[in-house]
Amino acid sequence: MQTPYYLIDKSRLLPNMEKIAWLRAESGAKCLLALKCFATWSVFDFMSEYMDGSTSSSLYEVRLGREKFPGETHAYSVAYADHEIAEVLAHSDKIIFNSIGQLKKFAPQSAGHIRGLRVNPGVSTSEFDLADPARPFSRLGEHDPDEIDAIADQITGLMFHNNCENDSFDRFDEMLTLIEDRFGKVIHKMDWISLGGGIHFTGADYPLDRFAARLKGFAERYGVQVYLEPGEAAISGAATLEVTVLDTMHNGKNLAIVDSSIEAHLLDLLIYREPAKITPNTGDHAWMVCGKSCLAGDIFGEFRFDAPLKAGDRLSFQDTAGYTMVKKNWFNGVKMPSIAIRELDGSTRLVRDFDYDDFAAALS
Repeated sequence: MQTPYYLIDKSRLLPNMEKIAWLRAESGAKCLLALKCFATWSVFDFMSEYMDGSTSSSLYEVRLGREKFPGETHAYSVAYADHEIAEVLAHSDKIIFNSIGQLKKFAPQSAGHIRGLRVNPGVSTSEFDLADPARPFSRLGEHDPDEIDAIADQITGLMFHNNCENDSFDRFDEMLTLIEDRFGKVIHKMDWISLGGGIHFTGADYPLDRFAARLKGFAERYGVQVYLEPGEAAISGAATLEVTVLDTMHNGKNLAIVDSSIEAHLLDLLIYREPAKITPNTGDHAWMVCGKSCLAGDIFGEFRFDAPLKAGDRLSFQDTAGYTMVKKNWFNGVKMPSIAIRELDGSTRLVRDFDYDDFAAALS
């Protein structure tokens, strides 16, 4: 198969799915795939065997969830446009408004629909201001308990999304306690509560039993159905980006140029200034692996290999399912990676290729 391509490995996806299924059974919580993180629908049939549905951040995502992912379909957006609302409602089981203003604006259209409101508790686990939903002057959800309580009769649920790459159960527990202390009065009036995503409960050392008990206790205390919206927790470690070395150079360091681009194909790593992952990343030979775009900082990172790299060598970047395929772009006209799936029996199939026609069609 010609590189570059993303390779989704179901045998690596399966352990995450099994942990999600166990958590659902033990806690009573429902789990919805966050399409903003991962929307490669060719594996939705497989994932839907272990999850309850999908949740979205836009009209197109909610439509994709409705059409491709069996189960519940939740709609959320920071703001809905007038021309979108009817279609959003048509494709969703629940609609979550970001503000009281939007809830009131679309009250006539959404009458009879299951409605919720996003709440900003003012705390989060984000280490990056760019991604911090609780940053100063945040537009992400309502924050005043009294104002939320005043419209509680117009909704049946609340959504809290304040965990970001949180692999600490103790920190999750602490923040949920803060949410209960501040918003417990209105939570008691709800039928369902979404605790969002960003909780790395499928990690190797995460205390899944304690997490399940905390969710079950919360649900019983308030008489609510709990929802989780795993993104990276669902697909962590499940895919690689396969590339080929095109050229090598030396300019103070050994440089290898590959047929991919971090700006076009692993954009989140460039935004957060994080290196890509190569394993085992050991050996006597240090190389800086670089992308083929003209961006000077198009660099995957510095890695160690057992032998010097040369043109034609294949490299495999690990853990490339989340926030990659949903963010890939046509910068420099660099060919988008194809998408392939490795089945549980070890066979691999190509499910999507991209060519010049796709590039031209994205422009005008």
